[in-house]
Amino acid sequence: MRVLVTGHLGYIGTILTPMLLRAGHEVVGLDSDLYERCTYGDPGAIAHVPVIRKDIRRVEREDLAGFDAVLHLAALSNDPLGNLNPELTMDINHRASVRLAELAKAVGVRRFVFSSSCSNYGASGDAMLDESAAFNPVTPYGKSKVAVERDVVPMASDAFTPVMLRSATAYGVSPRLRFDLVLNNLVAWAFTTGRVYLKSDGTPWRPIVHIEDIARAFKAVMEAPADAVHAKAFNVGRTDQNYQMRELAEIVAETVPGCRIEYAPDAAPDTRCYRVNCDALPKAVPAFEPKWDARRGAQEIHDACKKIGLTLEAFEGVRFQRIAHIRHLIETGVLDEHLFHAATAEAGSPA
Repeated sequence: MRVLVTGHLGYIGTILTPMLLRAGHEVVGLDSDLYERCTYGDPGAIAHVPVIRKDIRRVEREDLAGFDAVLHLAALSNDPLGNLNPELTMDINHRASVRLAELAKAVGVRRFVFSSSCSNYGASGDAMLDESAAFNPVTPYGKSKVAVERDVVPMASDAFTPVMLRSATAYGVSPRLRFDLVLNNLVAWAFTTGRVYLKSDGTPWRPIVHIEDIARAFKAVMEAPADAVHAKAFNVGRTDQNYQMRELAEIVAETVPGCRIEYAPDAAPDTRCYRVNCDALPKAVPAFEPKWDARRGAQEIHDACKKIGLTLEAFEGVRFQRIAHIRHLIETGVLDEHLFHAATAEAGSPA
């Protein structure tokens, strides 16, 4: 298949792209490469494919012509970044995504796979949630994902199959490594300070999933028969990988030698609390087989910290924290206030 991956240079995209290439697909990437200064390890680990270097808000029909599938990952990628400017978050994550789907359908793309999120469920308590559960997003990021699902699923037709993948909270090592995700963050804190530092009281539930398993889900859904996935949403992860934050802290404490668990002085319950059932996707698409669990993931992250000699300064700096990096790019004039590359913003050319 000829596949367009938006956000192919991001945290998940740099894992998904080589996976698709190994499977024999022809891949083109579309990315403004906001995080080109955030590469972890060997830059050569990022797969080289033809690239449309463009902001997702500036995509045109001709960019999408000739593709069998669009795998749409590009977005402002987490709650803190979404909170930076909620209206801008809706512009990028919601309106640009809906427009992308409209253009893809118009030019004959048959499969559109959207990177949604279990953040859609938001404040949902202890109940186990399947894909029929009500949404209750508590952040602009979660609200933007809900809005895309609402607007794109009705576009389904005999010639256009949208699929919504609601991934659990991601973790794992990639060429564009992030330490602002819960398991990655806890391991990095433990490695650099000797503390597994919890900002909540440890009671909130959170489902987690390795980025390789997210990539496997995208590949499996893209390759599946249309009738198995047509206009459907799937939770992505493993049902047995729902954890309370204190349980994750205990796993990290057992993984990183000599560390201790510590709670922030103002630790309180987090409003984001949800558990998800992830059984529907492997039933609908048996080719999807998630392979990772939290203990193996914590060890992988710990090994990565040791490999690069991660320091507290680097961990808390602009390289591995998405919100800190974007603020730095704005402060240094690389991006304008609308997150377009400043050198191209006035001319209206791709950012």
